[in-house]
Amino acid sequence: MTDCARDEEPTAVDPSSDLVPRGVRVASEWSWRLLLVAAALGAVIFLIVQLRVIVIPLLIAVLISALLIPLVQLLIRHGWPKWAAVAVAELGTIAAIVGLVWLVVTQVIRGFDDLRMQTIRSYDQFRQFLLDSPLHLTQDQLNTYVNSLWGSLQQNSSSVLSGALEGASVAAHVGAGVLLVLFSTLFILIDGKGIWNWIVRIFPRRARPAVDGAGRAGWLTLGNFVRVQILVAFIDAVGIGLGALILGVPLAIPIAVLVFLGSFIPVLGAVVTGTLAVFIALVYNGLWPAVIMLGIVLLVQQIEGHVLQPLIMGTAVKVHPLAVVLGVGAGAILAGIPGTFFAVPTIATANVMVRYIAEGRWRTNPKPTLEDVVPEDD
Repeated sequence: MTDCARDEEPTAVDPSSDLVPRGVRVASEWSWRLLLVAAALGAVIFLIVQLRVIVIPLLIAVLISALLIPLVQLLIRHGWPKWAAVAVAELGTIAAIVGLVWLVVTQVIRGFDDLRMQTIRSYDQFRQFLLDSPLHLTQDQLNTYVNSLWGSLQQNSSSVLSGALEGASVAAHVGAGVLLVLFSTLFILIDGKGIWNWIVRIFPRRARPAVDGAGRAGWLTLGNFVRVQILVAFIDAVGIGLGALILGVPLAIPIAVLVFLGSFIPVLGAVVTGTLAVFIALVYNGLWPAVIMLGIVLLVQQIEGHVLQPLIMGTAVKVHPLAVVLGVGAGAILAGIPGTFFAVPTIATANVMVRYIAEGRWRTNPKPTLEDVVPEDD
């Protein structure tokens, strides 16, 4: 009798289960988990922003290393000692960058006098245009505006001086950053595998295969992205530089170099460098050459957006244009110009790594190759 009564005892029921619907409970459980993830991401982003003087050079070194490691491996396969391959890769990169800077500086110095005279001539023409325009401005009014502008500059001379001092501080940070880039790149080229193995060992033992495979997939994607981005930037620079050269626009070589560098900053870089090219054409060559220069810039950008990006960049990464725009905007808000520079490679690399782990490919393909990570059309 006692056993029967014990068997018929009802199971305990949580009274709150009847008061709170199941959908609300599931939503609340997801909510606090998402809040924890968002808080962790926020803390990481905060630390990155606070340590940007160190983080930015490190990220630049990672991008350069992703480009140079295949070259180092190629030289080693052809019998080069590792130290020689690393030295050639890094010194060659330094020589290329210094050569571009030297080319731009010499071109600008060579055309400085002409630039000064043409600027004065363009200012006189613009002033005469205002005097003859329907605005009916007089010479006294123009002088008043110029004197007012000059007076405001004198009144804010302390701000200008502080800005110069701030610029000197920025120059010091840039110098330190260049040294960090060089040393970080050197160590990654020498012992990149050892550094990555140390990072993997930080994670729990059961998570290491997934982390290692995702990191390899992300690294392959990053290297492919950098190589393809350099190709696209080179094509943009050649197109706009040739257009400026054919039109007789001065400083065509510096314009091409700036277009090449600006192509690494999505959206913003193309707008700034294109505007600069059109402005120089307007100052030196007049209205109609500037209009033609604008057409060349727009044509090159359209070819990049509708031909190069789908055909060339699509073989490296597959990131939706909306994700690019939102990522660039978020990067600009969080870290300014460096944020826009690193937005697209970060999104592309994270996309491949997340998909690699979510699809469980680390169980069957622990060491992915480039063919495994190149995205396919869905």
